[in-house]
Amino acid sequence: MILKHALTPPDNNRLAHLCGSLDEHLREIEAALGVKLSNRQELFRIEGPKAAAERCVKLLDALYERSRRSWPPEALQLALVEAANDIGLAPRARAIKPASTASDEIVLRTRRADLAGRTPRQHEYLRNILNHDITFGLGPAGTGKTFLAVACAVDALERAGVQRIILTRPAVEAGERLGFLPGDLTQKVDPYLRPLYDALYDLMGFDRVNKAFEKGQLEVAPLAFMRGRTLNHAFVILDEAQNTTPEQMKMFLTRIGFGSRCVVTGDTSQIDLPKGALSGLIDAERVLAKVKGIAMTRFTSVDVVRHPLVARIVDAYEKRARQESRA
Repeated sequence: MILKHALTPPDNNRLAHLCGSLDEHLREIEAALGVKLSNRQELFRIEGPKAAAERCVKLLDALYERSRRSWPPEALQLALVEAANDIGLAPRARAIKPASTASDEIVLRTRRADLAGRTPRQHEYLRNILNHDITFGLGPAGTGKTFLAVACAVDALERAGVQRIILTRPAVEAGERLGFLPGDLTQKVDPYLRPLYDALYDLMGFDRVNKAFEKGQLEVAPLAFMRGRTLNHAFVILDEAQNTTPEQMKMFLTRIGFGSRCVVTGDTSQIDLPKGALSGLIDAERVLAKVKGIAMTRFTSVDVVRHPLVARIVDAYEKRARQESRA
């Protein structure tokens, strides 16, 4: 199918932003949507399957609307993810709505005004977090499991839904022997917890994060520190849960107290436990699958919102794993 589409109103600056240097943006759109693009000024010719061509028209209109200013580097990649899932293509104003809404238009109160689910499964994940006391997010790297969970936690704190945020992960080395780490206890565990700090800084800002730590509204700690505690009125996130043992997972989940919400995230394809050890995340997925009040969201490479190569890398490794399992 061939579609011809004119972008209006004609504007050379916006057209330059849309096309990119040497039409590099158009080439990325072609690769992502499986179409062939050519243009003469604002008139575009789109060749490809009907659904893909129509999706491309919507994407071009949305990107042209955003091209009044230059984009940040990740803007095109996020738009391509939305286009691949046929969501979020029409420019629209986002009004602040209560975080408990069950619609796709969930808006979280964070420093990132544009933060929202980019794929249908991310929307499902956000709804699960908002409507369940315990939510599991399972899937490959780059699907937004941790970032969206931290965003929901920040939103709950800003709306006074919880009194504090507690972020934790097991201190397991990712295939490397780090040896002796100098410094006090905080400095020793910081390398394991740095991704959580990064998410907090992005969503709250450096000064706001430091003040929240001073007030006791934020706590970042290794999983071992959770033993024996009862966590009331808190938003608790366990990250990298694939590296827990079944005993650690049970210990963590039974810490949850009144008025608390818990999110567990992990990728069962990246387990760093000793060979032969059972992952607490895999065990919990089996044991808790039918427990009322617990939601499971399973992400795939389709939900990756990083560089397009990440999704292809995930697919390649999953393909090899399937082949090995058949052998």
